[in-house]
Amino acid sequence: MDDTTDAPAGLPGLSAADLTEAQIQARACWYYYVGAMTQQEIADRLGLTRLKVNKIVGQARADGLVNIEIKLPLASCVALEERLKARFALDDVSVVPTLPDPDTLQQVIGEAAGVMLDPLLTDGVGLGVGWGRTLRAAVRRLTPKRRSNSWVTSLMGGLTRGSGTNTFEVSTEFARVLGAECYYVAAPIYLPSVESRSTLLTHYGLAEVMRRARDGAVALVSCGDLTNRSLLASTHIVTEALDELKAAGAVGDLLGTFLDEYGRPVAHPLNERVMALNPQDLKAYPASILASGGVSKVPVIRGILNARYVRRLVTDEAAAEALLA
Repeated sequence: MDDTTDAPAGLPGLSAADLTEAQIQARACWYYYVGAMTQQEIADRLGLTRLKVNKIVGQARADGLVNIEIKLPLASCVALEERLKARFALDDVSVVPTLPDPDTLQQVIGEAAGVMLDPLLTDGVGLGVGWGRTLRAAVRRLTPKRRSNSWVTSLMGGLTRGSGTNTFEVSTEFARVLGAECYYVAAPIYLPSVESRSTLLTHYGLAEVMRRARDGAVALVSCGDLTNRSLLASTHIVTEALDELKAAGAVGDLLGTFLDEYGRPVAHPLNERVMALNPQDLKAYPASILASGGVSKVPVIRGILNARYVRRLVTDEAAAEALLA
């Protein structure tokens, strides 16, 4: 039986032709998230299989078509937020419950970062953004604005192919929601040599973008560990150098600069060839948010916080507890 062609049960007067795929999706989500119906009940009502309903509601959540907001504070998370503020002298902290699925956890952390970021985006502000799945999810929680006097700039070079989470795609999404101009570091994240990096930085376009990257008022960044889940660590150039980076003491990266457990850049050629804002320059931002979680990232998150590169943090419960241990 074809899920999309059978007449929906329980909807008198409506044939399958009356319901487009988008309408089916909207009804399924409404019944599930608002009407508190089970997936089997929805399947029976719409003439679908339960598997089809499961896919619809899951994909709608992942695509940001459904936003769920819990008004009641979670006491354990609030307590962790206050302890993290005190321990690392932070201006603001948001802690979300830990989830078993890493992809879903990244999405939830990103959305919480969007909530923290939204009120900071006043007209005329310069926003600097990094890259990755977490930051892309933050866009979904921003209120669309017309910030014609504002601008967005990527804080680092990109990969040589698009992924939806590349620096170009992420910064473009932020600029679109804000109605602002967007500036790109139009270069690969790592240059072939120190000399080629220096030469590129003399180009007036790149020099202007890097100036804006240093002069921004609000920054939103994430960080990576050295596992194969890291966007950067899974690239060919970093994979080849992974053993060397670990031997040098690296525990992860911030804006493509590899750091040790204290937040200090390690001595490695990649750090000399990275086309990105220096983490030290993040300290000049009046408001800077690190959005990252998962226990595997605790060493690099701790290093970033100890080095005082950022002023705000969005993470999860398990990571927060490990940071405070």
